[in-house]
Amino acid sequence: MFSGLNKFKKNILPKRLFYRALIIVAAPTIILQILITIVFFDSIWIKTNKNIIRSLVAQLKTVEEVYQNDKKNLDFFTDSYKNNFNFEIGISKSNLPNYSGERKFSPMDRSLRRELKSSFGNNNYWFSTTKFKNAVEIQIKSENEVIQFLVPKEMVSTSSIRLFVLWTTLPSIILIIVALIFLKNQTRPLVKLAKAAERFGKGDYVNDFRPSGALEIRKAAYEFDRMIKRINRHLNQRSEMLSGISHDLRTPLTRLKLQLAMINQKDLSDKMSKDIDEMEKMLNDYLQFAKSQAQEKTSNINLNDLLKQIDENFSNKNLQIKSFENINLIGRYSALKRCFENIIHNGLTYGKNVVLNVQKTTNRVVIIIDDDGPGISEDQYKNVFKPFFRLDKSRSLNKSGVGLGLAIVEDIINSHGGNIQLNKNHLKGLQVRVSLPF
Repeated sequence: MFSGLNKFKKNILPKRLFYRALIIVAAPTIILQILITIVFFDSIWIKTNKNIIRSLVAQLKTVEEVYQNDKKNLDFFTDSYKNNFNFEIGISKSNLPNYSGERKFSPMDRSLRRELKSSFGNNNYWFSTTKFKNAVEIQIKSENEVIQFLVPKEMVSTSSIRLFVLWTTLPSIILIIVALIFLKNQTRPLVKLAKAAERFGKGDYVNDFRPSGALEIRKAAYEFDRMIKRINRHLNQRSEMLSGISHDLRTPLTRLKLQLAMINQKDLSDKMSKDIDEMEKMLNDYLQFAKSQAQEKTSNINLNDLLKQIDENFSNKNLQIKSFENINLIGRYSALKRCFENIIHNGLTYGKNVVLNVQKTTNRVVIIIDDDGPGISEDQYKNVFKPFFRLDKSRSLNKSGVGLGLAIVEDIINSHGGNIQLNKNHLKGLQVRVSLPF
């Protein structure tokens, strides 16, 4: 029960911190204003309005009785009430109106109806609070005549309700606006920190980030900045170390090649040359894996131009890239180019034909690469993305390398906020599905 209630609250409550903080600030103010208004309306305004109407009806009852006792001095009677009570009184032989001038949901009309019914009985009165702007018309049936009254609205309802509503709502609105400004300034550093973390997670440089905001947020941002610098230093040291190792290893490999060229035993020389070539290939794969994690500046990439450049580089009629609309995404050009080249190269190596298709969704682009090769067994889909993993059976995607091809691909895709999946296609080959945000 409680888990369902918590899930319901999570669904209706806003997800962003700014709006949650706004609810925390604004909700108590609004609830307090509502409670104060209800208490004032129920205990003060309604009771005061009821007493005012009761006093007015008592005056009308007095007027009706005085008139019945002395009908001769009608002019003096009407002038006297007009001058002293600001009443307009008229006597007519007509009947009460057939239609109702009462508002059903008006507290003033409800109180007026209750008091008139109590004093004059049912069907012996008629009133309208909307016929005139500043006056209330009341008609009382007295024997064969109808006494008409025009009473100022100030004698029926108190006007302080408007001032009360104004003074309760206007300060609340001003306070909420001030709270909005302060909350915006307090949540802006958190938004900047989240965007910087997202950029760094995608492999982008974050050199323009500056800690700001409250002390706790500033401390978190400062520690994040220090973490970025430590990770960047670690990546640079690893890249420099691998570059140095590659330089040191290339020198003895080159000497071995020169010495093999001088050996008279050609069979032995050819076998050793192949081993040295394989060592160079392994060394190049190590360096490529290190470069895939090295930092490169992000830029606005036109996916159509990128795939067109890859198609020109391969110049293979068995590679088919289907046309699609222009799509721009933010990423690292060289890294994405290396990623797609690795996938396409594997497809052309272990299959005859490769078809690349692009699909566009609301905020993501999906690149689907199909080949007609032997494919991979489903139980090995996760393993082929592990560094240095090589398949021994069926399709060895890295038989000429050391098992880093798809590891490099997955690392590049993940660093761009995307994902990669392997499936079987209708050609019974391998389908590589790459999803990237744009």
